[in-house]
Amino acid sequence: MFRYWRSIAVSLLCLAVLIGATGCSGQPLSTREKGTLIGGGLGAATGAIIGAAVGAPGAGAAIGAAVGGVGGFAVGNEMQNQEAQQSQTQSQMDQQQREIERQRRQIQELKSQQETE
Repeated sequence: MFRYWRSIAVSLLCLAVLIGATGCSGQPLSTREKGTLIGGGLGAATGAIIGAAVGAPGAGAAIGAAVGGVGGFAVGNEMQNQEAQQSQTQSQMDQQQREIERQRRQIQELKSQQETE
């Protein structure tokens, strides 16, 4: 029972260190970094719990953190790429909307000029 709580404490300590280290960067975390951090933390916690069941909570936490970090990176990277694509699409739509409004104003000006002639 003591090993179980010890593995949870080690996992929480690892997670706190990861959060503290990334929090010192001074800039907000990117989606990729958030995914890596969350994946690593969850992997470490899960690995420590599984490792405690077989008598090696430290090794389980280390392996779990590595696997979880890689998985979290992959998911976070894909999400960040999708966000960038959506941002680019929104920018193009905004530009097209401005062009439509400009052309609409030109049409109105031409109509008013025709009416006065």
